[in-house]
Amino acid sequence: MLACLSPNGMNRYDGASAPDRLLVATSSGVTTLARESSGAWRKAGTALAGLHATTLTTLPGRTGIFVGTHGDGVLFSEDGARWEERNSGLAIKNVYTIASVAEAGGIALYAGTQPAALFKSHDLGQSWSELPALRQVPGTEYWTFPEPPHIAHIKMMVFDPRTPRRIYAAIEQGALLKTEDGGQSWRELADYSRPDDGAYRDVHQVMVLPSRPDTVFMTTGVGLYRSSDGGDHWERLTGEEFRLAYPDHMMLSPDEKILFMSGAKFHPGFWMDTHVADTTIVRSRDHGRSWDTEPNGFAVAPRANIEALTMACWPGGYELFVGDTEGTVHMSEDGGDNWTRIADEVGCVTKGNHAAALRGEIRPRAAAAAAH
Repeated sequence: MLACLSPNGMNRYDGASAPDRLLVATSSGVTTLARESSGAWRKAGTALAGLHATTLTTLPGRTGIFVGTHGDGVLFSEDGARWEERNSGLAIKNVYTIASVAEAGGIALYAGTQPAALFKSHDLGQSWSELPALRQVPGTEYWTFPEPPHIAHIKMMVFDPRTPRRIYAAIEQGALLKTEDGGQSWRELADYSRPDDGAYRDVHQVMVLPSRPDTVFMTTGVGLYRSSDGGDHWERLTGEEFRLAYPDHMMLSPDEKILFMSGAKFHPGFWMDTHVADTTIVRSRDHGRSWDTEPNGFAVAPRANIEALTMACWPGGYELFVGDTEGTVHMSEDGGDNWTRIADEVGCVTKGNHAAALRGEIRPRAAAAAAH
């Protein structure tokens, strides 16, 4: 079984057994980790050396892997070793996220970019066309990003399991959007936003509860939210006082009883001065009401931040994987009770310039704006 680990890509992989390969998206290519018969993991090679891989996704019902990159568009591989560009019609090559879904007649592939735009392919990336309605919703003039040149991007997308035409799209920063018609029209869901929020509509991740798809979780730059009506109304579950004041990735256990969330104690605007994110992963057994905040055996470098979280599932079991800006990968085989470091120096797992900020490679004056 193959699973992937990337900042803004697919984060759940289902198969018949535990994974024996893990592809990791890094700022210097796609690294393959292979599991030995002993259970130990080894670095088996790196493909696309020199490209900043931002997102990885596999395809429903068939083999194939797509990677999105900063500046080099989209590439496809059957096996994770040999890759080919698939950029025809993709007018913007700075790709933040790719998502795939089975729909009538085949597979729909979506690519979200910076500047924030959405492209769709019906032929596995052989050709792309933009869905222009996303850039036509009211309020796009407020979409921005703290880091110069202040251009917003689509950070991620998620599908309602009842219909592939209902999609949530996270604009960082600026909006949470929802479509009912596969991207032909959109509306903004803004009930969560408050004038005194420390960051303007800084949407990170959205997650739909599979058994009750009208229940939706969302992480933002100011906390975790939950909706019970498909995003029309939101309840804030965590704030600045929480262990993860800056939450990012989320994952539900297959039985939906445990919610995992990763993030940082400190806002990225402070990383450039302090070079400390104070990152960790926490879990909740009551869908965000209370939390376990001290995972056993989970230790990362002070200047590292968790930038990717994924889950591999099979009948009767699952494993969690996280990757950080220092190129370290951790795994839990027991639902987050214990964690093991399985790889070092796979390459920086990083969204944008987060790794550079934590390493002090960005001047504080510029970094003060590079918050989220």
